[in-house]
Amino acid sequence: MDLFEYMRGANMEKEAPLAARMRPRTLDEVVGQEHIVGTDRLLYRAVQADKLSSIIFYGPPGTGKTTLARVIANTTSAEFMQINATVAGKKDMEEVVAKAKELQGMYGKRTILFIDEIHRFNKGQQDYLLPFVEDGTVILIGATTENPYFEVNGALISRSIIFELKPISKEAIKQLMEKAVYDKERGMGAFDAVVEEDALDFLADIAGGDARRALNAVELGVMTTGRGADGKIHITLDVAQECIQKRAVRYDKSGDNHYDTISAFIKSMRGSDADAAVYYLARMLYAGENVAFIARRIMICAAEDVGNADPAALGVAVNAALAAERIGMPEAQIILAQAAAYVACAPKSNSSSQAVFDAMEEVRRSGDLPIPAHLKDAHYKGAVKLGRGTGYKYAHDYPNHYVEQQYLPYELNGKEFYKPSGNGYEVKIREHMKRIRKEAGSSGEKDD
Repeated sequence: MDLFEYMRGANMEKEAPLAARMRPRTLDEVVGQEHIVGTDRLLYRAVQADKLSSIIFYGPPGTGKTTLARVIANTTSAEFMQINATVAGKKDMEEVVAKAKELQGMYGKRTILFIDEIHRFNKGQQDYLLPFVEDGTVILIGATTENPYFEVNGALISRSIIFELKPISKEAIKQLMEKAVYDKERGMGAFDAVVEEDALDFLADIAGGDARRALNAVELGVMTTGRGADGKIHITLDVAQECIQKRAVRYDKSGDNHYDTISAFIKSMRGSDADAAVYYLARMLYAGENVAFIARRIMICAAEDVGNADPAALGVAVNAALAAERIGMPEAQIILAQAAAYVACAPKSNSSSQAVFDAMEEVRRSGDLPIPAHLKDAHYKGAVKLGRGTGYKYAHDYPNHYVEQQYLPYELNGKEFYKPSGNGYEVKIREHMKRIRKEAGSSGEKDD
């Protein structure tokens, strides 16, 4: 490296974005991802001992995949090379492999190859790397936002350890932002700025686990905000909103507003108002509510308030929950909106939910009443001698696959729990039950 190249690198580092300057330099500086870099974890021990094998970092943007690779670069005695799969081709990999072989042959030095966005490599490019990873010519560190089990060559996967990075916690992001504002060596400390607590809370919440997004907002705020009467730059909630172009919504996930909003959402679906349901859904999503929590409420509403008036509603809600979990935000909002609108517009009946509530009350009142003998299990030895199953009528042997016999305990004979409503599909259920019971009665096929 000549003097000009050194000076260019120094200037680039000085003028780099805040998020790049604040990258941790050692594992001990890493905030978050304790499940991977905790002092008792495999990756921490391997890096400290400089005994790294091929690994793949998988996780959402801004969670520290490149950061961990750079920390390893600062720690290892091996040669560290980096390429980006979005722009690199086979020639770039050939040059890396050739240099790695030279270092290994002449100096016995290992080479670590960091490939950012490794999922962008096609199958042929990934196949090219395989023999050199297998024979130890290069130690691979891959980083990807996509599930590696779908996007990375299975042979590479089998020779690598997969580390999944989670969205960084709100508290960890707040810690990073505070350090960035006041750090005079790498942060914005020289600007004499002050960040308010509610601004930190807002940015940490809106960042959604993406530390880069939060730090970019902080940098923009400090660089574009004028000084106050005290000569300091104040990063207030209003400034934070401007920097990230999103209004702060009053929504405490553990407070009254959280429960008020979800209550309004459920009652809107129950009340068949799709417009209100989608509106309250949007408020929750905008404020960063947990997608799984919202999906659970839609499923409950589908069963409790729609029930058998539209049996498909629960299927829609369950499938929406699974799809939203697999896809994640922002696309999950489309899936949840479809499910919420469907449940809101579906015919309503709480007959099935009321049935179980009434039955629970009966169980509490009357206790464990004897089960009719003909319904009891007759498969074990001696059951027939005890009268178990004797006299049971197999419904499929009768017209309409129905026969009248005593199913409830005799003490509850004639008791009704499930009473189909006059809405939606329950009209058909009610008519069907009425018809088959009438036909069974007229044919004389009754319980003895």
